[in-house]
Amino acid sequence: MKKFLIVGLGNIGAEYIHTRHNIGFKIVDQVARDLGGDWQTVKLGSLAEVKIKGRTLLLLKPNTYMNLSGKAVQYWMQKENIPLENILVVTDDLNIPFGALRIKAKGSDGGHNGLKNIQAVLNNTNYPRFRFGISDEFKKGQQVDYVLGEWDEEEKQKLVERLETSSKAIQEFALGGLNNAMNTYNGK
Repeated sequence: MKKFLIVGLGNIGAEYIHTRHNIGFKIVDQVARDLGGDWQTVKLGSLAEVKIKGRTLLLLKPNTYMNLSGKAVQYWMQKENIPLENILVVTDDLNIPFGALRIKAKGSDGGHNGLKNIQAVLNNTNYPRFRFGISDEFKKGQQVDYVLGEWDEEEKQKLVERLETSSKAIQEFALGGLNNAMNTYNGK
Protein backbone atom coordinates (compact mmCIF):
# COMPACT_ATOMS: atom_id res chain seq x y z
CA MET A 1 0.00 0.00 0.00
CA LYS A 2 1.36 3.40 -0.99
CA LYS A 3 1.61 5.95 1.81
CA PHE A 4 1.58 9.75 1.57
CA LEU A 5 2.17 12.48 4.10
CA ILE A 6 0.04 15.54 3.38
CA VAL A 7 1.13 18.41 5.62
CA GLY A 8 -1.12 21.42 6.01
CA LEU A 9 0.82 24.37 7.39
CA GLY A 10 -0.73 26.75 9.88
CA ASN A 11 -0.56 28.06 13.41
CA ILE A 12 -2.33 26.54 16.39
CA GLY A 13 -4.58 28.62 18.59
CA ALA A 14 -8.07 30.09 18.32
CA GLU A 15 -6.75 33.47 17.14
CA TYR A 16 -5.33 31.86 13.97
CA ILE A 17 -8.16 29.52 12.92
CA HIS A 18 -9.71 31.76 10.25
CA THR A 19 -6.56 33.54 9.04
CA ARG A 20 -5.13 33.41 5.55
CA HIS A 21 -1.91 31.89 6.91
CA ASN A 22 -3.88 28.83 8.09
CA ILE A 23 -5.17 27.78 4.69
CA GLY A 24 -3.00 24.64 4.91
CA PHE A 25 -4.96 23.50 7.98
CA LYS A 26 -8.27 24.30 6.25
CA ILE A 27 -7.32 22.30 3.15
CA VAL A 28 -6.29 19.14 5.04
CA ASP A 29 -9.45 19.51 7.14
CA GLN A 30 -11.42 19.40 3.85
CA VAL A 31 -9.57 16.26 2.69
CA ALA A 32 -10.35 14.61 6.04
CA ARG A 33 -14.05 15.54 5.68
CA ASP A 34 -14.19 14.30 2.08
CA LEU A 35 -12.52 10.97 2.85
CA GLY A 36 -13.93 10.31 6.32
CA GLY A 37 -10.88 10.95 8.49
CA ASP A 38 -10.91 11.70 12.21
CA TRP A 39 -8.27 13.89 13.83
CA GLN A 40 -6.14 12.49 16.65
CA THR A 41 -3.70 14.45 18.80
CA VAL A 42 -0.28 12.94 18.21
CA LYS A 43 3.35 13.83 18.73
CA LEU A 44 4.05 17.25 17.16
CA GLY A 45 0.53 17.77 15.81
CA SER A 46 -2.86 16.40 14.82
CA LEU A 47 -3.10 13.48 12.42
CA ALA A 48 -5.95 11.99 10.39
CA GLU A 49 -5.44 8.80 8.42
CA VAL A 50 -7.60 8.31 5.34
CA LYS A 51 -7.62 5.72 2.58
CA ILE A 52 -8.45 6.11 -1.07
CA LYS A 53 -8.20 3.31 -3.66
CA GLY A 54 -5.39 1.38 -1.98
CA ARG A 55 -3.47 4.44 -0.83
CA THR A 56 -3.08 5.79 2.68
CA LEU A 57 -2.93 9.52 3.24
CA LEU A 58 -1.61 10.72 6.58
CA LEU A 59 -2.94 14.25 6.97
CA LEU A 60 -0.83 16.28 9.37
CA LYS A 61 -1.41 19.64 11.04
CA PRO A 62 1.82 20.41 12.94
CA ASN A 63 1.39 22.02 16.36
CA THR A 64 4.89 23.48 16.26
CA TYR A 65 3.75 26.82 14.83
CA MET A 66 4.58 27.73 11.26
CA ASN A 67 8.23 28.65 11.81
CA LEU A 68 9.12 25.21 13.20
CA SER A 69 7.09 23.00 10.85
CA GLY A 70 10.15 21.05 9.70
CA LYS A 71 10.44 19.18 13.01
CA ALA A 72 6.97 17.65 12.61
CA VAL A 73 7.48 16.87 8.92
CA GLN A 74 10.78 15.10 9.55
CA TYR A 75 9.43 13.15 12.54
CA TRP A 76 6.40 11.77 10.67
CA MET A 77 8.38 11.06 7.49
CA GLN A 78 10.81 8.93 9.48
CA LYS A 79 8.21 7.32 11.77
CA GLU A 80 6.03 6.24 8.82
CA ASN A 81 8.93 5.63 6.41
CA ILE A 82 7.52 7.97 3.77
CA PRO A 83 9.84 8.97 0.91
CA LEU A 84 10.33 12.63 0.05
CA GLU A 85 8.41 12.33 -3.23
CA ASN A 86 5.30 11.15 -1.31
CA ILE A 87 5.12 14.26 0.82
CA LEU A 88 2.96 17.23 -0.10
CA VAL A 89 3.28 20.44 1.89
CA VAL A 90 0.20 22.66 1.67
CA THR A 91 0.72 26.36 2.28
CA ASP A 92 -0.46 29.88 1.56
CA ASP A 93 1.24 32.05 -1.08
CA LEU A 94 1.12 35.83 -1.40
CA ASN A 95 2.47 35.75 -4.95
CA ILE A 96 -0.53 33.93 -6.39
CA PRO A 97 -4.00 35.43 -6.94
CA PHE A 98 -6.64 34.47 -4.37
CA GLY A 99 -7.79 30.89 -4.74
CA ALA A 100 -5.41 29.91 -7.55
CA LEU A 101 -3.58 26.62 -7.00
CA ARG A 102 0.03 25.87 -7.80
CA ILE A 103 1.51 22.40 -7.31
CA LYS A 104 5.24 21.96 -7.84
CA ALA A 105 7.76 19.14 -7.48
CA LYS A 106 10.34 21.36 -5.79
CA GLY A 107 11.33 24.96 -5.40
CA SER A 108 12.44 27.74 -3.13
CA ASP A 109 10.76 28.75 0.10
CA GLY A 110 9.53 31.95 -1.60
CA GLY A 111 10.01 33.81 1.67
CA HIS A 112 7.55 31.52 3.48
CA ASN A 113 8.81 30.76 7.00
CA GLY A 114 7.17 27.34 7.18
CA LEU A 115 8.82 26.21 3.93
CA LYS A 116 12.09 27.82 5.03
CA ASN A 117 12.14 25.69 8.20
CA ILE A 118 11.16 22.48 6.38
CA GLN A 119 13.96 23.09 3.88
CA ALA A 120 16.46 23.69 6.71
CA VAL A 121 15.43 20.59 8.69
CA LEU A 122 15.24 18.26 5.68
CA ASN A 123 18.28 19.91 4.08
CA ASN A 124 16.42 19.62 0.79
CA THR A 125 14.15 21.62 -1.51
CA ASN A 126 13.09 18.64 -3.64
CA TYR A 127 9.75 17.89 -2.05
CA PRO A 128 6.31 18.49 -3.59
CA ARG A 129 4.40 21.52 -2.42
CA PHE A 130 0.89 22.80 -2.93
CA ARG A 131 0.54 26.58 -2.81
CA PHE A 132 -2.84 28.22 -2.35
CA GLY A 133 -2.99 31.82 -3.53
CA ILE A 134 -4.01 34.40 -0.94
CA SER A 135 -3.01 37.35 -3.20
CA ASP A 136 -1.10 40.44 -2.14
CA GLU A 137 -3.92 42.90 -1.58
CA PHE A 138 -2.26 44.82 1.24
CA LYS A 139 -0.56 48.19 1.64
CA LYS A 140 3.20 48.49 2.02
CA GLY A 141 4.28 47.46 5.51
CA GLN A 142 1.00 45.57 6.16
CA GLN A 143 2.06 42.08 5.03
CA VAL A 144 2.03 40.48 8.49
CA ASP A 145 -1.38 41.94 9.35
CA TYR A 146 -2.73 40.76 5.99
CA VAL A 147 -1.38 37.21 6.24
CA LEU A 148 -2.52 36.86 9.85
CA GLY A 149 -5.81 38.58 9.05
CA GLU A 150 -9.11 36.86 8.44
CA TRP A 151 -10.69 36.32 5.03
CA ASP A 152 -12.98 39.08 3.80
CA GLU A 153 -16.64 38.27 3.04
CA GLU A 154 -16.12 37.78 -0.70
CA GLU A 155 -13.17 35.42 -0.08
CA LYS A 156 -15.20 33.44 2.49
CA GLN A 157 -17.94 32.87 -0.11
CA LYS A 158 -15.45 31.61 -2.72
CA LEU A 159 -13.46 29.58 -0.19
CA VAL A 160 -16.05 26.79 -0.02
CA GLU A 161 -15.53 25.82 -3.67
CA ARG A 162 -11.77 26.48 -3.51
CA LEU A 163 -11.39 24.07 -0.57
CA GLU A 164 -13.32 21.37 -2.44
CA THR A 165 -11.12 21.82 -5.52
CA SER A 166 -7.99 21.74 -3.34
CA SER A 167 -9.12 18.45 -1.79
CA LYS A 168 -9.65 16.95 -5.26
CA ALA A 169 -6.16 18.12 -6.30
CA ILE A 170 -4.60 16.37 -3.29
CA GLN A 171 -6.53 13.19 -4.05
CA GLU A 172 -5.25 13.38 -7.63
CA PHE A 173 -1.68 13.75 -6.31
CA ALA A 174 -2.09 10.46 -4.41
CA LEU A 175 -3.98 8.59 -7.15
CA GLY A 176 -2.58 9.90 -10.43
CA GLY A 177 0.79 11.26 -9.37
CA LEU A 178 2.40 14.68 -9.17
CA ASN A 179 2.44 15.40 -12.92
CA ASN A 180 -1.27 14.65 -13.32
CA ALA A 181 -2.12 16.83 -10.34
CA MET A 182 -0.01 19.69 -11.74
CA ASN A 183 -1.45 19.38 -15.25
CA THR A 184 -5.03 19.19 -14.03
CA TYR A 185 -5.05 21.76 -11.21
CA ASN A 186 -2.27 24.33 -11.66
CA GLY A 187 -3.75 27.75 -12.24
CA LYS A 188 -7.26 26.51 -11.53
